[in-house]
Amino acid sequence: MEALQVAMEPTPKTYWLETYGCQMNFAESNSLELDLLHHGYLPAQFPEEASVVIINTCSVRTTAENRIRGRLGYFRSMKRSRKVTVVLTGCMAQRLIDQELQEQGVDVIIGTNGKQHVVSLLAGENSQDLVTYEFSRTHHKPGDLRAFVPIMNGCNNFCSYCIVPYVRGREVSRSPQEIFDEISFLDDTGVKEITLLGQNVNSYAYRRGDASLGFTDLLDGIARRVSSVQWIRFLSSHPKDISPAIGELMLEHRSICRHIHIPIQHGSNSVLKRMNRKYTREHFLGILASLREQVPGITFSSDILIGFPGETEQDVELTLSAMREARFNDAFTYYFNPREGTEAAGYSGQLDDDTKLSRLKCIIAEQKAISLLEKQRRIGTIELVLVEDRAKKQHDEKLARTEHDDMVVIASSAALEIGAMVPVRLNSLSGNTLKGELASCGK
Repeated sequence: MEALQVAMEPTPKTYWLETYGCQMNFAESNSLELDLLHHGYLPAQFPEEASVVIINTCSVRTTAENRIRGRLGYFRSMKRSRKVTVVLTGCMAQRLIDQELQEQGVDVIIGTNGKQHVVSLLAGENSQDLVTYEFSRTHHKPGDLRAFVPIMNGCNNFCSYCIVPYVRGREVSRSPQEIFDEISFLDDTGVKEITLLGQNVNSYAYRRGDASLGFTDLLDGIARRVSSVQWIRFLSSHPKDISPAIGELMLEHRSICRHIHIPIQHGSNSVLKRMNRKYTREHFLGILASLREQVPGITFSSDILIGFPGETEQDVELTLSAMREARFNDAFTYYFNPREGTEAAGYSGQLDDDTKLSRLKCIIAEQKAISLLEKQRRIGTIELVLVEDRAKKQHDEKLARTEHDDMVVIASSAALEIGAMVPVRLNSLSGNTLKGELASCGK
């Protein structure tokens, strides 16, 4: 036990980076890490060895902030035995940027717009402008087959429960030339899959003078430019902004995955109205029906928020029935956390945690049954997959992913190279993972 209490002196200019929350945060952390490496910082093997600890935070739910506060407590105790600089950045940092956090062990606090300035601030330089969000040149982790490409930031929708517009700011669309340049770089380095990111990618709208470019034109331009990149994904899509042209592009460009993450959030119109989602249940389900008719084999995933203030048992039943009709391949389900500063935090009819948890369990059970049925429908079919890794338990197996974002274990595939695109016959389902074997396209 005594050996564990011996303080380890940090190596000069080493960093430990922790990231919480959405894919955008992970993309921005990749960019930050490239900047750290460029300026001579080296990654520490353990946080106890780092001279700088950076936490890229999330503020969407209370649970995320509670985890981060727990980590801050650990790093604060670590500072009692040695010198280490603790940097807090991201959405939680933005929300708390005017608060005194030294007592929590934080040395530097930087909001969402300042992530690109972390290294200069560590060097003691004063940042000139932290008001406007800036996109980095690249967000790729070297060696990864898959890459995130942010195309816009922020949100103008102001859903009544959501903190994002307050911590990410208003929508800013990235220059299409910057996006094309990053994707050309990724294509040249052998990246096989890219995911276009934004809080609402469908609202992408870049304007310069009299010229403008929307999301579907951007997506079309990207699909025409790639060669090594085999798959193009995008998220998240707001139902009020999604265009029928998306389906047309999927039919025209086979590189655009026939899978869309499109959050329904709830199945009751009265709840959707109080959420300020700006669409109805009927409109949402109509979008899915139209795309299914237009694009063979298209699948959908979603987000579902249960336990909203004033929600009734009938509202829950409406959500369950909407899920059955929507037939989501998968869904991220969670219950309502009131976020300080949002409109819904002040709504009457707040539900107790036991009620919210009980209703969430029903939603989770329903989605598990739907996911099982949807994946069972595909047993016996042949699908193209991207080989991503070796299986941990069986070394002669490989882990791969379908265009529908399903994981597949490929049997007897020791000779397959990581990064290969191969046809696989889906034979069975184990839990949430499909199992298959190599197949020739002619079979």
